[in-house]
Amino acid sequence: AATVRTLLDEQGIDAEARGVAVAVNAAVVPRRDWTDRALGAGDAVEIVKPFRGG
Repeated sequence: AATVRTLLDEQGIDAEARGVAVAVNAAVVPRRDWTDRALGAGDAVEIVKPFRGG
């Protein structure tokens, strides 16, 4: 994936959903920057999304 947003799309994650958060190399990427934040080889990406449980 070229950007955070394209990675989310490729993974089938709704980028507009509440509660989704992304960090690249341990730095949180603000939602407003997802379209522009390029990803490079070796970048560590963490995606956190809400899920229902009990």
